[in-house]
Amino acid sequence: MKKSQSATVKDLAEGNSASPAGDNARPTRIVGFDPGLNITGYGVIEVLPDQRVRLVEAGTIRPKSKDDIEERLHVIHSGVCEILETFGPQSMAIEQLFVHVRFPKTAVLMGHARGVICLAAAQKRIELHHYLPNRVKSMLTGSGHAGKEQMQLAVQRELRLKARPEPADAADALAIALADFYLRLRALPGVQSQFQDNT
Repeated sequence: MKKSQSATVKDLAEGNSASPAGDNARPTRIVGFDPGLNITGYGVIEVLPDQRVRLVEAGTIRPKSKDDIEERLHVIHSGVCEILETFGPQSMAIEQLFVHVRFPKTAVLMGHARGVICLAAAQKRIELHHYLPNRVKSMLTGSGHAGKEQMQLAVQRELRLKARPEPADAADALAIALADFYLRLRALPGVQSQFQDNT
């Protein structure tokens, strides 16, 4: 990974190493992104043939805060492309833009980061799914208003990690990847999930 990225979660897994080359039943890989102009979290998980899920890697892309917005977006886009090339996921999941009336500027800045992540998905021809933050939180914790620590503990539980994943941006990205698994891949046949993504 480039210096702009910090892979911090991969050593927390208990026996969750990536599949050795040559496995007949290749696991399905999902990468989740928690977009942000200052810090973009990413999390890669594998869905095994028996429907167990395990951690592959997670971390952050961190542009320099002093750089102009166009350079920061370039760093995010390059980092996302590198992650996609390195891990070869079959699908991507990303947090859907949510505008809070008190913080409209935050939504605009997040929208820039989301845009270059979506662009990378289109360039690599990887299917992309969008999930509202409160849906992800509700699915993992039972509350659509769960805090950062609750989400970290939920991700730790679901992926059977030794400790809470840090930083919170990487944990959020893993939560989005887990949401894609639970709300899309494990949906009952013939039944449309209430958590269907809206693009």
